[in-house]
Formats: sequence, structure tokens, C-alpha cells
Amino acid sequence: MTLLPLNLVLFEPTEIDRPLPRADRRAIHVLEVLRRRPGESFDCGVANGPRGKATVVAVEADALTLTFAWGPPPGPAEPITLIIGLPRPQTARDILRDATTLGVGSIHFVQTEKTERSYATSTLWSSGEWRRHVFAGAEQAFDTRVPAITHDLSLDAALAANRPGSRVALDNYEAEAALAALAFAAHSPVTVAIGPERGWSPRDREELRAAGFRLVHLGGRVLRTEAAVIAGLTLVRAKLGLLG
Repeated sequence: MTLLPLNLVLFEPTEIDRPLPRADRRAIHVLEVLRRRPGESFDCGVANGPRGKATVVAVEADALTLTFAWGPPPGPAEPITLIIGLPRPQTARDILRDATTLGVGSIHFVQTEKTERSYATSTLWSSGEWRRHVFAGAEQAFDTRVPAITHDLSLDAALAANRPGSRVALDNYEAEAALAALAFAAHSPVTVAIGPERGWSPRDREELRAAGFRLVHLGGRVLRTEAAVIAGLTLVRAKLGLLG
């Protein structure tokens, strides 16, 4: 098993009242990477709850017993909504982790005209594996806030949601402005739409425009989907004053 560094060990709310199994990746991290022993503490958090300190009480053959001391609750959810054409599973894993690390309030993976339909039946979604990648992103960011995730919506359904604020969609072909040239009010809600790996169809663009989205670009270079997510979110966060 590859052990990845965790800046924060994150727990589901239902996990903090019971022992942590020794086979769990977090228990392995606490014992083998952090090298914590009974009486020693480490940084932890509850998903969408407070951060705090966990103390190792006992190390048994099959589980760790922990106690917790919590700080104040987290701030409100991030004001950014990400809508993205459902990509291949490995790309979706990267996006789940990295978009969570950067900070978004929700991510909606949607079916578009150019989406490969088989991606929706991946075990990433059917097994609940996707949750692990969201946790990894939050742990990297040292933040307990995890975005709401959907993966079974159509583009029509995602666009029909009544979301306040600015709306932009990245597009390499019919963009009318550079995302870098736009201005957003500080900390205001923004929805960012990014097409699937084969891009938006003409019908998708019509639906986006009808829903109030402005087509924008990131420059002359064509980026991979996961790179476009990072670049687009970073620009939007900077314009919202969320990087300071």
C-alpha cells in the first residue's frame, strides 16, 4: 500500500464514536507515517465539521481507540459551483481530489451530448469510491469542508437549478472573452461549467447561453480537462479574493 501524506486526518461524523480499524488507511498513516503512540495527538477533522486534535488512547491488534478535542465549526461552503461533463474515471478521480483541495462548494458531473455513456457505470461511482478522493483533497487542504457531489444529472437538469451569481463556461471555439479579463464581486457565488473531454456540442452551447452562461477561454492553448479545472478554478478564486 502506498502511504500518502495527510495534512489532516478526516473522519465521517459517524466514525468518531467507535474504534478506527487497524486496516484503515488513516490508522496506517497515524501509526506508520506520523508514528503516533498512546498518549500522542495528531490533527484531525470531521467532514463539514470542526477541526481538532485526536489522541491515541490504545493500539489494539485490530483497532485504534481515539479521543477527540474539537475547535470551532468551519466557515460557510465555498461560493463556487463546478459543472463538468462526465470524464473518464481516472480524470474524474483527479478532479474530485484537486477541485476539493482548491475549494468548491459543489461538483456536478453531468451527461452531455459528447459524454461517453459507459463512464457513468464505473465502479468509481457505483462503489462509493469517489468519496475517498474528495476526502483526500480536503485532507491535503487542511480543511474539513467537502463539496456536495452529484454524478447522475443531465446537463439540462444541472442548468435548471436556480443558482445565484455569475455563470461562465470554458470553451475553446466560441468563447467571447478571456476568463482572466472578467471581474467578479468579492466572495460572490460563481458557477463554472467545463465540457467533457471531447468538448461542448453546438446544442450544449445553446443550452448554456440560454441558462445565462458566458462562454470564456483560458488562452490559446488547449488544456486537458483536469488542467482546465485547476486553471479555471484558480483564476476564479483569485478574482473572488479567496487566495489571500
